[in-house]
Amino acid sequence: MAKVNYSFQKKQRELATKKKHEQKLKEKLARKLQAEQESAPAGAETPQQ
Repeated sequence: MAKVNYSFQKKQRELATKKKHEQKLKEKLARKLQAEQESAPAGAETPQQ
């Protein structure tokens, strides 16, 4: 019977966690950019003093 490779399983879990974390960051950034675009009308910039 084959031995269980715990190192491989651990690496796979770590990769899955990292991938999930990166996906969350991308979604968060997309929501932030979308919110900024909705709040600021096109061409309207704040004047600098």
